[in-house]
Amino acid sequence: MGILWSRLFGKEEMKLVILGLDNAGKSTILYKITMGEVVSTAPTVGANQTSWSSYYGQAKALIMVVDSTDRARLNLAKEELHRVATDPELSAQSGADGACLLIFANKQDVKGCMTPAQVSEGLALTELRDRQWQIVACSALTGKGLMDGMDWIASVA
Repeated sequence: MGILWSRLFGKEEMKLVILGLDNAGKSTILYKITMGEVVSTAPTVGANQTSWSSYYGQAKALIMVVDSTDRARLNLAKEELHRVATDPELSAQSGADGACLLIFANKQDVKGCMTPAQVSEGLALTELRDRQWQIVACSALTGKGLMDGMDWIASVA
C-alpha cells in the first residue's frame, strides 16, 4: 500500500509505503490513523510481496507491520523485510540515505504476543545498518502506539 501523506498532517507531502504479511493489520492501521476508527476489513486480495516494489518510488518512509502473535511466520516476515530494505530501487529513489523504516509490532493487546524486543530479534533488525529504523509496539484496534510511530517518521523523514 502506498499512500501520500501531507507531511504527517502538515502541508508538505510525503510518500509512505505500508507493507506486511497478510493478516498483520496493515489496513486496520491505515484506517485507524486516517479515520480515527476501526473499520471492518476483509483480507486485501490481489496484493502480494512480489508487487511491493511497484510502490517504492520516492518513498520517504517504509512502514512494516508485523503480527506479534504469529511466531510461526516471523522468519518469513524477516525474509520479506530484508528483501525490501535492501532493494536498490527503494534506496536509489528515496535519496542518498534511503527511506527510513518503521516497524509496527502490532497486536500488542493480545495476551501472549511477542514483545517488541522479541520481534526485533526475530527480524534481525540490527543487521539493517544502512537504514534508519525504529520498532514501535502498537495495537491497531486500540490505536495505542500508532501516533508514536508516525511522530518518529515525521521527526526523521
